[in-house]
Amino acid sequence: MSKNILKDVTRNGKERPWRERKLENLQYAEYLRILNFKKANRVKECGEVLRFVADDEGRLRLYQTWFCKSRLCPLCNWRRSMGQSNQLMQVLDEAHKQRKTGRFLFLTLTAENASGENLKQEVRKMGRAISKLFQYKKPAKNLLGYVRSTEITINKNGTYHQHMHVLLFVKPTYFKDSANYINQAEWSKLWQRAMKLDYQPIVNVEAVRSNKAKGKNSLIASAQETAKYQVKSKDILTNDQERDLQVVEDLEQGLAGSRQISYGGLFKEIRKQLQLEDVDAHLINVDDDKVKIDEVVREVVAKWDYNKQNYFIW
Repeated sequence: MSKNILKDVTRNGKERPWRERKLENLQYAEYLRILNFKKANRVKECGEVLRFVADDEGRLRLYQTWFCKSRLCPLCNWRRSMGQSNQLMQVLDEAHKQRKTGRFLFLTLTAENASGENLKQEVRKMGRAISKLFQYKKPAKNLLGYVRSTEITINKNGTYHQHMHVLLFVKPTYFKDSANYINQAEWSKLWQRAMKLDYQPIVNVEAVRSNKAKGKNSLIASAQETAKYQVKSKDILTNDQERDLQVVEDLEQGLAGSRQISYGGLFKEIRKQLQLEDVDAHLINVDDDKVKIDEVVREVVAKWDYNKQNYFIW
């Protein structure tokens, strides 16, 4: 029977984690059922049947399935992250073509940890403050565009660390002199002002090297950090069910109605120019290695077997 197990690999030979993500999806769905969320059954059915097209070399491309699109679904988040990363790299490439002298910065903005009860309020507060931050005179005069995302990590004491990753595209004059350049301490004070905090928040800013292929401070690494999961599955799904149930309930309520990723300035304009739609509308077409199937020779249908806990080819 092992020959019938789905094996979907990238062009680099890395197997795509369909089984791993589906098992996580089922655990998440079970938590939703226990918590009496109406969408529990809908989430459980996410990605049950996968339809691929294959070429004569056996390379697969997903062309049809059904995704639940729930905010915390591990299957959907995996696809969502790939799609967002793909879109963001298209925007960044075009931005660099249009403004060749532009420079990139990676900014991380934080605030004090939130409880489950006030997480929603704090996430919304950060969303309003980021817009205000870029309207201040000094950030505004050199800013060309930006993309920002919200990430939530879970602390051992049950509180939540909400923070933002922001990839900025600035004019070269940003680095000219103190009248234009904003150091880390200044960013912290500006963020404190925008958030109306009675303490100085921790802020980190680094120059990004657009000509660096990979690794720390590279544009690709910064883009991937911005486009990654809002909440990692391993932070939600542990061996502590009581803890997990509380986390799922807090996050379902705390993140409802919030935007994980959004664009501003030139980046927003370019996104419209490229006619890039909401990633959730295209979770099927987000392949990380852009495999092109030139000649379709067959269809491959994989179905989830609940007893054997894997995808099998039909």
